[in-house]
Amino acid sequence: MIVKPFNEMTKEELEEVLADQRAKLDAWGEQNLTLNLTRGKPSQAQLDLSSDMLGVISDRGDCFSETGLDCRNYGILDGLPEAKRLFSELLGIPEDMIMILGNSSLNAMYDAIVRCMLFGVAGGREPWFRQGRIKFLCPTPGYDRHFTICKTLDIEMIPIRMTPEGPDMDAVYDHACSDPSVKGIWCVPKFSNPEGITYSDRVVEQFAALKPAAPDFRIFWDNAYSVHELYDEEVRLADIFELAKKYGTEDNIFYFASTSKITFPGSGLAIMAASERNLDQIRPILSTQTIGYDKINQMRHVKYFGNADGIRKHMKSLAGMLRPKFEMVEDTLDRHLSGYDIARWTNPKGGYFISLYVEKGCARRVYQLARSVGVALTPAGATYPYGRDPDDSNIRIAPTFPEVAELKTISKILCNCIKIAAAEKYLKNFN
Repeated sequence: MIVKPFNEMTKEELEEVLADQRAKLDAWGEQNLTLNLTRGKPSQAQLDLSSDMLGVISDRGDCFSETGLDCRNYGILDGLPEAKRLFSELLGIPEDMIMILGNSSLNAMYDAIVRCMLFGVAGGREPWFRQGRIKFLCPTPGYDRHFTICKTLDIEMIPIRMTPEGPDMDAVYDHACSDPSVKGIWCVPKFSNPEGITYSDRVVEQFAALKPAAPDFRIFWDNAYSVHELYDEEVRLADIFELAKKYGTEDNIFYFASTSKITFPGSGLAIMAASERNLDQIRPILSTQTIGYDKINQMRHVKYFGNADGIRKHMKSLAGMLRPKFEMVEDTLDRHLSGYDIARWTNPKGGYFISLYVEKGCARRVYQLARSVGVALTPAGATYPYGRDPDDSNIRIAPTFPEVAELKTISKILCNCIKIAAAEKYLKNFN
């Protein structure tokens, strides 16, 4: 097959490419495939790596905290001291700023937004729901479940373009500092979903220095991939709380993390970290919701890992499982698409996703073509507020769950679909 940019091909050359790729797609279709690349789920092998955790609490004696509390009983609303210490060592956050919650940071973020809606925030005027139409800034492409929270609660979403350093901070400042109806921003600051970008020191400091027009503005700092390097080199993220001290803006930050992609997504630990003023406002509300979260699970994590170094060692083993998957996808894209100038993709150093960009106007067509032969992709547009990608070009690839053999097949089919969609687009120029 001819290898040159599609925009330089003749009509006859494009027709040859299209015919060849359609024949390959038909052949895939005859195999009755059922393959899924939709979400960043850990594979069974990843889950098995933590299986020994299930046995670390085996009798009554394993159920007592260092304070003497029986973890089987009620008590301790915001988490065991040793569990707080584990996350403090891992994330560099003071223990007294941390609450250990349930198993899901997404749940914690949803609850935090709903509290803001119903009760307002520390230092705010009144609950958000009494303030008319409110807005959130949404770095895009971004995490679709963040956007779903806003959509569910009828919060208007304002897209903010992502740059190689993080969100476009000029746009963030323009909106946040001039419009008091803008109440917050979603951030995945390390190995962002789906771009894999880690915010630069400059961007983190700009967030710390932000003085928004709304006194009840909050930065939702979702550090989901805090220790999820794919390679031995550690990727450093600046400490937003430490920087915020310099500007007196600690109250602006709601920080979230979890072990969902470290141990078991269905039974991990989630945390929220915030300033003393914020926590003093949140705890009484939280005490109405629950008497305490699963302390047996907190103790299980503490006993299994011991300390932050135990988690880091574990993550190196996980990286050894994930790295070949990411590299295989990147290599397949490179071998089948380089030279055609119809796609580009990220090569992340960590996290859970590869962000793929196809020709403008082609992402939905690629999604449809892949689906026609049994390959489920994240829907085109999902990484944008309201599911509307203005360029119809971004597709999120989640390499973690499929086995390597399945992933290789999916990647080849994806390249096949990208070529078909691009050839169809360029052939329209000849009609």
